[in-house]
This record gives sequence, structure tokens and C-alpha cells, in this order.
Amino acid sequence: MSNRELVRGTLSLVLAGGQGERLYPLTRDRSKPAVPFGGAYRIIDFTLSNCVNSGLRQIYVLTQYKSFSLDQHLQRGWNIFSYEADEFLYRIPPQHRVGQKWYQGTADAVYQNIYLLEERRPQRVLILSGDHVYRMNYAKLLEFHEEKGARLSLCAAVVPKEGADQFGILEVDENWKVIGFQEKPADPKTIPGDPDHCLVNMGVYVFDTESLVRELCHDVKQVDSRHDFGRNIIPEMVSRGEVYALPFRDPDTGKSWYWRDIGTLDSYYDANMELTRRKPQFDLYDPDWNFRAWQPPLPPSKTVHGVAADGRLPGIVEDSIVGSGSMISGGRVERSIVGHSCRVGSYSRVTESILMDDVRIGRHAEVRRCIVDKGVIVPDGMRLGCDPAWDAARFTVSPSGVVVIPRHADLTGLQQEQPAPVQPR
Repeated sequence: MSNRELVRGTLSLVLAGGQGERLYPLTRDRSKPAVPFGGAYRIIDFTLSNCVNSGLRQIYVLTQYKSFSLDQHLQRGWNIFSYEADEFLYRIPPQHRVGQKWYQGTADAVYQNIYLLEERRPQRVLILSGDHVYRMNYAKLLEFHEEKGARLSLCAAVVPKEGADQFGILEVDENWKVIGFQEKPADPKTIPGDPDHCLVNMGVYVFDTESLVRELCHDVKQVDSRHDFGRNIIPEMVSRGEVYALPFRDPDTGKSWYWRDIGTLDSYYDANMELTRRKPQFDLYDPDWNFRAWQPPLPPSKTVHGVAADGRLPGIVEDSIVGSGSMISGGRVERSIVGHSCRVGSYSRVTESILMDDVRIGRHAEVRRCIVDKGVIVPDGMRLGCDPAWDAARFTVSPSGVVVIPRHADLTGLQQEQPAPVQPR
């Protein structure tokens, strides 16, 4: 079967209703897939871009939790499909077609929309998580699925054995059939022929439609099920020898490809900071694989001299990403992500931080190892990320010490509560 036929016979379902509790307060007003990333994107943009770049243009996005921000983003940035050519992206909130309950798990989200499969009758269904950051040609997984004659094929991240005890690990045989699943094992099973690496479930699944419908209908009757693909559906199919795993790595070099599950504040922060490196592992600038996002109609970013009593003060940006419409006016930005329409004032300094859209940094302010959500105004002279005890008493602080300022937080007057900075001798 040709690549084109594989793609045309596949329906894509993107699970985008995640609450993202461990990303709070970034998810206070939005679902996890709608959280901004990399200065120009939302997390879901990477999964959707992978679909389009793979030729998959029949997409349902299943939403649930605080979906307005996500719905708005999809309407603005992803209204690119030719419905006359049977291409589409539809947002599907809970329809209550099989009861009045909300989605109880990832498998239940698909089961409650099983009528979509009955209506479209695709040969295969590709199920994707809308909250991971990676680049993948899903057509390769479809080809693998056909070659193996599998009922379910999944993609698995390749991780070093050291530290793999923090993940759910897939055990495979020499033919890449999944023969076991271990949840955070003390001694993880490694890849056959590669004793230094293990396989982790990425949440990228392709089912033949008949098998998917059968498994969902069986699972919904199980009173002790959590109605989740990873916890229930996949282990059940593994026990019957129906699952194959495609390793997510370069087949020529064996090198692992980039994949991040940014489910915590620290993993989210680290993944953003990786983008500021001179040669990041995840390349946003590859002309052969564009990541699409909604770009507001704004002027280019700009650095200008600020007004200073002792002359002109230059605006300086080092090893940073700066979104359109932003202006660095006499301030300094180092190893940071700056979103759209931000302002950084004279004598201020932003270091190893993430500023989302419409953030204002006042004069003489300092922001160090912070995530500052949309619309926050940091007053003149305020210092964030500089005094751990002071920050922890007022804001969310991650285990590694990253300070998180929630969306539209009112910081007026807080700088008056700060102790005077210690002057170096």
C-alpha cells in the first residue's frame, strides 16, 4: 500500500483535554495543550504540525478542560483546511452521547466519540496526545503498522537505562512485538541488542478501526477500569500479543530523536531553556519541517537605547528568542524566551526566564529564573527570582527553584515589601 493510501485511510484523533495539574498556575486559565511554548507556539501546535507535515489532514481534536483558550487558538491558527477536498480540523468537546459524564480517561474520551468512527469509517485511527513536544513523520508509524500486520502499533521513545526507572517501560522481543509493560521498575528491561537503552510509551498509537472499537466497547463494561489506553487498553492487548513498538530513533545512527513530555513546571522550563542554546537538539528553524502557529499581525521585534542620565543605554539580547512586537529598551535579556508584545525597560535584566505575551518589565527590575505568564506588569525596581524565601511566600516555586508568576498577576506595591538588595563588597 502506498504512503498516500495509508494517509488517506487514516483518521487522526488528538487528545487535548488534559487538565495539567502539575503545570499549575500555567493551567489555571487554560488546558495543558494550550500553554504557550517557545515564544511563538502553543504545545498542541507540535502535534498538529506533525499531522500536516505527515499528510494527515482529517483531524478531530477532543477538548474538555478550560478549552476556550485552546478553541480560540485553533480557530485563529489552524483554519487552513480545504473542506471541499475532505480535509478538516474539528474541535469536539464532550457530547454526552453515551451518558451525562465527562471524559473519565483517554480511552473513554474516544469511546464517547465512537460515533465519529462510525460516521467516517476509516481503515485506521491514529491517536495522539496534544501535550508533547517533538517532531515525527507519522507516515513511518503507519508503514510499520502495515508491515507488522498489527492490531495496535505505538511509538516508543528511546531513553538511557540510567534514569529509566522513572518511566513506564515497554519490553519487546527481537521482532519489536511488545511482550511486557513495567511501571517504574527498579531494573528496567532494555532493548534487545542494546543493553544501555529502554523504551518509553510516547502516547502515539495507530489502531485498525475494528480492533479499536472492539477494545473500547469491552473496556467500558469493566467496573475496575480507569478507561485509559496506557493503563488498561494496551496491557490487555499486550497480553494477547497484538501490539508492536516502533523505536523513536534514527534508523541509520541509532541516535534517539527529541521528545519531551512537559508535564511539570521544571520539565516545561527546561524544554524552553534548551531552545536558547546555540545548537538546540530540537530545531525550530528546519525549512523542511515547519511548525505552524498563529502569529498575530505585529511588527518585528526591536532593541533600542533607553534613556539614561549618563547617556544612552543600549538594549542587549544574548542567546534568547524574542517574539514579534517586543521591544528591549535599554534593558538586558540573557538566555531567555520572550513572547509577543513584551517590553523590557532601561537598567532591567531578564536572565534564564520565560516571558509570555504582553509582559512589561519596569526600569531597574530584575527577573531571574522565572516563568512570567501573560499580561503581567513587573513594577520598577522589583526583583523576582532573587530571594528564595520572599518568592516562596508569594508565588508558586518549582522543586528546582523556578518562580512562576500567574497570568495578569497584580504585583503593584509588592516591591515595597522586598528587603534591600545586598550590595557586593
